Amino acid sequence: MSKIGNVWVFIEQEGGKIADVSLELVCKGRDLANRLGIKTEAVLLGNKIEGCVETLYHYGCDTVYLAEDDRLEPFTVLPYAKVIIDLVKEHKPNILLFGATMKGRELAPRVASEKLAGLTADCTDLQIDDFEDKVNQKSYKDKLMQIRPAFGGNIIATIVNTWDDPQMVTVREGVMKMDSPDSSRKGKLVRIKPALSKEETVIRVIERIREEKSVDLKGSQIIVAGGYGVGSKNNFKLIYQLAEALGGEVGASRAAVDAGWIDHDHQVGQTGVTVRPKLYIACGISGSIQHRAGMAESKKIIAINNDPDAPIFSVAHYSITGELNDIIPKMIKAYKSKV
Repeated sequence: MSKIGNVWVFIEQEGGKIADVSLELVCKGRDLANRLGIKTEAVLLGNKIEGCVETLYHYGCDTVYLAEDDRLEPFTVLPYAKVIIDLVKEHKPNILLFGATMKGRELAPRVASEKLAGLTADCTDLQIDDFEDKVNQKSYKDKLMQIRPAFGGNIIATIVNTWDDPQMVTVREGVMKMDSPDSSRKGKLVRIKPALSKEETVIRVIERIREEKSVDLKGSQIIVAGGYGVGSKNNFKLIYQLAEALGGEVGASRAAVDAGWIDHDHQVGQTGVTVRPKLYIACGISGSIQHRAGMAESKKIIAINNDPDAPIFSVAHYSITGELNDIIPKMIKAYKSKV
């Protein structure tokens, strides 16, 4: 199928600040568009948000479709979906990217359903390649390879949409690299006047109650994470002590969270947070593919495990085989003696 449109990114913002996942997708969208010889375009909807436009240019957008309307209140999905569907029908993008956020996961299926388009959720990588459909004996050029964990994270699947465009995906925050902005970049602004009925704007947000997270794993340059091999909630004190000594945050595997030893806010992996710290210390973590998907891009990985065949060692730069109850106190002592 010939290309008939560009790469589009739905932009999420709050309080005049663009969400990191949207900027990551703009950077990835620019890479995909360069590969295809087309443009990167953004859809920015909301109220009093024009200040975000320049930022989108700087990260790689060639065009920004801007709809400013006080009926486009944050967290009201129906009017957003209507505006996006109208734009997609008019401009026919080739690829449409959403963040795998609460809003993205509500919007993307609505658009896909209206367009009868395929949608792949929670992608961890996106590439452009040719596809040979051996079953139907058809060849497709320059299709979007939609890569994600499947079967509970036991395999990595590549999904190709051979239906009509747009090829649609949602992508988790942190899995795509965010490039540095280029303030010299300029783009084109296209203003949109939403055609919304009273029925489509019937929902109003009366009040938002927001609780700030107690841990910022994405912003931390040092993370000490514990898994089920830590042994108990009481033993997690060692993880906290090492993190405190190094000036880092405490992370955890899903197994440790499911065991009730630590809150979900600390969870790293496919069903938690994706991180890229300068240093990641995995303590008692076996290293399932679900966990590795969330930390494998860390610059330096130290793994401590009493199983010499633990999968975590396959991504570790430094591997320590032994009991963490013996090793961690020695690490703390050695570090403190040097500072």
